[in-house]
This record gives sequence, structure tokens and C-alpha cells, in this order.
Amino acid sequence: MTKNVLIVSSSLRVGSNSEILAKSILAGAIEANHTVDYISLKDKDLKFCIGCLSCHKTKKCVIRDDMDVMIDKVRKAEVIVFATPLYYYELCGQLKTFLDRCNPLYKDTYDFRDIYFVVTAAEEEPEVFEKAKQGLMGWIDCYPKATLQGVLLGGGFGAPKSVESDKAILLEAYQLGLNI
Repeated sequence: MTKNVLIVSSSLRVGSNSEILAKSILAGAIEANHTVDYISLKDKDLKFCIGCLSCHKTKKCVIRDDMDVMIDKVRKAEVIVFATPLYYYELCGQLKTFLDRCNPLYKDTYDFRDIYFVVTAAEEEPEVFEKAKQGLMGWIDCYPKATLQGVLLGGGFGAPKSVESDKAILLEAYQLGLNI
């Protein structure tokens, strides 16, 4: 069954470990004949949420930036994959801002059900990723039809070691895309 998949890569670094894994998932999802949109936040004009809550009434944000187009992609996606580097044991700021700006969907209709989370870090112990996972879960919990379906942890990839040197995790990411 073909699905509408959205992959959001939040690293601002070109060729980052999380971006490499996101693109491996992208390749798998394309191979599986899903309809796939790929958003990289590194080239987007994305301003902070101002907390005015106007979007709960109008279902639109008052801020005019690239989120206008991206929110429609989020709304229409059945599956969303969020990819982030780990900064200070938490989501990177770009992803947190993106999630905050999805607030117009809170009281609106949305198609997403399955959420996947891809996290990369220099550390590799599983507990290192817990705060970031909880950060995303806070967002997911606000959308009762959505559930976290899977987490891909790319640990142990600090300079100079790249995720590209680990064929097993690249294959795991590709297969995640195939099996979404």
C-alpha cells in the first residue's frame, strides 16, 4: 500500500549524520513506491512561534515564512520521519521550532498516524537519547491519532567517525524506508 511520507531533516550541517540516515530512509521509501516529500530545514526561513494561539481559531499561523508550505506537507502526510542530531541530549533547535510551528494543526484535521524518529550523536549509550525522545513524545501526545512507530539511534558518530562508515545502520535506515 502506497503511503504519503514526509521526511524532515533538521540538521543545518551539509552531509550530517542525521541527514545521511534521512536520505537512506528516503531511498528506501522511494524504492517502495511511496509518495515522498523531503524537507531539509537548513535552507528554510523558519521563525519562532510567538505563542499568540491565533492559529487555534484560524488554523493558520500569523507568521509569514517557509512554514506556510511545510505545514501543508505535515497535514497531508500519513507517515512522518523526523531526523535530528542530538545537541546537549535534546532535539536540535531547528526541529523544536518546526514542531512548535505545527501548532495550527492542534485543533485541525491531519492525516499523519505513524511517526518515526532518527537521532544521531557522538555518544552511543541508549539513555543518551531519552530526553530527545521525550521531547518528540510531548509533540506526538498532542495528536491523539499519531503514534511513535520506530526509533533509529545512530550513536558513536562524533568527529571524525561518520555514519557512512557503518553499513549496518545505513541498511537499517534504508529498510525503515522500505517498510514504512
